[in-house]
Amino acid sequence: MITSKGSMFSILFLVLTHTAFQSTYAQDDVPNVPGMETDRPDATEASSVVPKGFLQVETGGLYESFKQNDIKFERTVYNTTLIRYGLLDNFEFRLGWNYEEQTISGVANSFNGLSPLLFGMKVAIAEEKNGMPEIALIGHLFLPFSASTDFKPNTTGADFRFSLSHSLSENTSIGYNIGAQWGNDSSEIAYIYTVAYGIGLTDKIGFYAELYGDLPENSSANHFWDAGFTYLLKPTIQFDATIGSGITKGQDILLSAGVSFRVPN
Repeated sequence: MITSKGSMFSILFLVLTHTAFQSTYAQDDVPNVPGMETDRPDATEASSVVPKGFLQVETGGLYESFKQNDIKFERTVYNTTLIRYGLLDNFEFRLGWNYEEQTISGVANSFNGLSPLLFGMKVAIAEEKNGMPEIALIGHLFLPFSASTDFKPNTTGADFRFSLSHSLSENTSIGYNIGAQWGNDSSEIAYIYTVAYGIGLTDKIGFYAELYGDLPENSSANHFWDAGFTYLLKPTIQFDATIGSGITKGQDILLSAGVSFRVPN
């Protein structure tokens, strides 16, 4: 059951979505609108930036669970919202904030609230040319003061990654990320990787499959897979759905669905 705060965020999301949909439908009548690429639903961040003067909202929900020694851990994120704004032709500003709930079987109280605010940027470095990939650099800070008590760390988290992509054919591509992250009040660095294969089944429907994970310096590596579909309702509105699981221990099931939309300046 969603808490009262969760209900408030759900209502706010519905209002924002409705307003944005009206704007995006109006935008569809504008010629030469740049094609939309999103950083969801997979873990692989796109190597493209949002065009200058455009606001792009990517949001949704997810559920994941893990069972160990008859104890079940569950995490539900009611909105995984990322807001991207194109400040320059090669630079975008990024804000993200999640409202989530975590439960442990046998424990009466659940943990719920806002995760640390994500504050970051993406810079386009190179276009795909002569067999070389499109390349972008992405960096984020995770600010402790913005989080609810249940999810408030003592130190600021950070990550960075290089995002690269190749077009394999007219309707297939491969994208991959490599980088590192710090967080959860640990000084230990974790190296991160993702590899995603995408194919356009039709002009509106796409499919992807992905491997991703992290390799902490002093802990066991974590590896995962997921796969899903995207549906382009309009040039500026995209829906998605995903299923995944862990290859190593740590995730039994991942389910996710969401929507992304772009609003002109």
